[in-house]
Amino acid sequence: MVDDDFTLFLQEMADVKRLKTDVLTDENGEHLPTLAQLARRKAAELEPEYDANYLRMEYVDLVAPDEVLAYKKDGVQEGVYKNLRLGKYQIDATLMLLGKNLTDARRALFEFVADCHQRGIRTLLVHHGMGRDSKPQPAILKSYTYQWLKQIPSVLACHTAQKNHGSYAATYVLLQKNTEQKRENRDRHQKS
Repeated sequence: MVDDDFTLFLQEMADVKRLKTDVLTDENGEHLPTLAQLARRKAAELEPEYDANYLRMEYVDLVAPDEVLAYKKDGVQEGVYKNLRLGKYQIDATLMLLGKNLTDARRALFEFVADCHQRGIRTLLVHHGMGRDSKPQPAILKSYTYQWLKQIPSVLACHTAQKNHGSYAATYVLLQKNTEQKRENRDRHQKS
């Protein structure tokens, strides 16, 4: 039976001729991709496979160069936030974003905060500048940095730095304890 099927197939294919080219063209253009489809295809080809960095690059509300940045999550004690705001905590790590474009600043901030959190570093200082030289006047890097800090789950609070740490051109950041620090804290309190 298999031989009969194969013989029948060969008979049916006897008058088939090989195409001179393997590229098919649509004579009337009816099935050609639209400009929008071509643009989406190009964007998909350029897009990285996976970007773990969830910080958004969409438009943000721009802040003035001398605007105070102030943010704290629910549950952060007022005394803790006040100490951060007044620069009373020892700064354990500093990030300099000045001179970076938004793409590089986004990556640097994301990696810096993730690394600090993993290593158990709690108090950070981020230098983003004031945007005095930017045209138009609003501080673009400062605005995006503020927005990004609020998007990072491990950031408990942030506030414009005191004059001795950079004033409006820098921001204090307080990170939550990492898993190991939380476990140590829990163990310490259970022994009490």
